[in-house]
Amino acid sequence: MNQSVTIELRQWIVEHAAAGFSREAVMASMVASGWQEAVARKALETTWKDPAPVLTQPAPAVRRDGVRHLPDLDLSLSPRQIDAGDRMVDVIASLNQPRVVVLGNLLSADECDALIESARPQLARSLTVATKTGGEELNPDRTSSGTFFARGQTPEVARIEARIARLLHWPIENGEGLQVLHYTPGAEYKPHYDYFDPDEPGTPTILKRGGQRLATLVMYLSEPARGGGTTFPDAGLEVAPVRGNAVFFNYDRPHPSTRTLHGGAPVIEGEKWVATKWLREREFT
Repeated sequence: MNQSVTIELRQWIVEHAAAGFSREAVMASMVASGWQEAVARKALETTWKDPAPVLTQPAPAVRRDGVRHLPDLDLSLSPRQIDAGDRMVDVIASLNQPRVVVLGNLLSADECDALIESARPQLARSLTVATKTGGEELNPDRTSSGTFFARGQTPEVARIEARIARLLHWPIENGEGLQVLHYTPGAEYKPHYDYFDPDEPGTPTILKRGGQRLATLVMYLSEPARGGGTTFPDAGLEVAPVRGNAVFFNYDRPHPSTRTLHGGAPVIEGEKWVATKWLREREFT
């Protein structure tokens, strides 16, 4: 399997160097996360600078009153379940840094099937944002196929979007269209960040459609027999793809300090279907 040194990997190395981790520890972490040793070594050699760099962190998203304002769940009373309007959603596990919440029973079996069947005829090789231009491009790190739905395009999509808006306290119109992805054996999405890098020339164009991404919700529509988990290398966490469950995470700034590096581990046996919802600062057009 071919791997390449990505901008996300370089950012991750810079962050960990600035945090005081040794070269050896960073190298071991990369290899443990699935990077080939030769690729990891090349990334270190071309990225690591002595002395270790000091990072300047961009300011977080804030309201006018100075309080951070992000899509999030209210877990202040440690609930076992949360009322999402038309169903009760289970809180399975949560982390504070990075902010990651694993949810159960977010989707019904019928909803999972309906999304898969609606998406199946429209599938095409998944693209990623072209950070140089603001468009889209093929990326060898992402080997799934998928399709986007417009907001409210089908009854199932509209119902799920309303549920997500209530659950995360974020307007429906601030969400990108739901994306359904299909992974067959060997397909994966290598570790990456979902925010738009402010240093890339295409980012201003991307931000015109609704500002920065602030949060991600990945919903599992099927269960591969082996593999296919959602990994968070900085947190040492892997979320199993359980049908109807979901994983939510947010990021208050477009910076590796959010520790939201994540990826879709390769499917080993079976197939994986997921639906992803990205949430923006403003109305997504």
